[in-house]
Amino acid sequence: MSIGVLVMAYGTPASRDEIEPYYTRIRHGHPPSAEQLADLIRRYDAIGGISPLAERTAAQVAGLAEVLERRRPGGFDVRFGSKYTEPSIEHAAATFRASGIDQVIGIALTPHFSSMGAGEYLGRAEAALGDDARFLPIKQWYEVEGFSALMAARVADALGQIDEPLRKDALVLFTAHSLPLKILETGDPYPSQLHESADQIAAAAGIERYEVAWQSAGRTQDPWIGPDILEVIGGLPDRGIKAVVICPVGFVADHLEVLYDVDVDAVAAAKAADVALARTASLNDDPGFIEVLACAVLAASA
Repeated sequence: MSIGVLVMAYGTPASRDEIEPYYTRIRHGHPPSAEQLADLIRRYDAIGGISPLAERTAAQVAGLAEVLERRRPGGFDVRFGSKYTEPSIEHAAATFRASGIDQVIGIALTPHFSSMGAGEYLGRAEAALGDDARFLPIKQWYEVEGFSALMAARVADALGQIDEPLRKDALVLFTAHSLPLKILETGDPYPSQLHESADQIAAAAGIERYEVAWQSAGRTQDPWIGPDILEVIGGLPDRGIKAVVICPVGFVADHLEVLYDVDVDAVAAAKAADVALARTASLNDDPGFIEVLACAVLAASA
């Protein structure tokens, strides 16, 4: 019997008509106001009308299935479940049960663990599988061999986009999606994992001038983890820094948080501050990245 592999990701609306119901699901059933909906549509319009995330995720899942089949023919059955779109995590889990698969590995397409991120994906998957299958969660995979080197090469490429006179003093900012500050009260490992990930990539890239910043904070009254990337960029001139490389290490594909929050908002902030900016290329379905995911799955199955 093959081992099931449940790959999980956030999900994204596939068309303009799906934006409002998608936004409502994100808001736990509370429809957005007209202003909130208009703002989200404006951001989608700025990146071409809709996010490419669904296409990118499908390519990642297909790539993982192909690599695992090559490594262990017939050994794995790879399926996808989404947090906010169909097929849902619960639907994917049900298909495993229906197929009689009694062992399922869960992996979320986010490198670092947080109770509000990968923890929610894995928790939903385990609950949906129930007692019908042994669940093997991969809580995080940023430390898997090859990941730091892969990201370090992207940092080097992005630094190469900075004009040479500014390059040697450029600051590298490693970013991830911010979460409400209250998670720190529970000892959530998310911030420390991001810092550790940044240290590993910086060491692999041979860079010493780097920091961690946070982006894409939710529009709520609660405080979120900082410093915010836009605030950091705005303060760079006061620190004598004229160039910055953004490495959104917490994200694995081109989507709204990269294509808008970095490529539009952060670029505008850098322009206003007269700071040169370059961004690392997203992982998407890069073969090296798919190999990293496969290594994580193979280790979990051992």
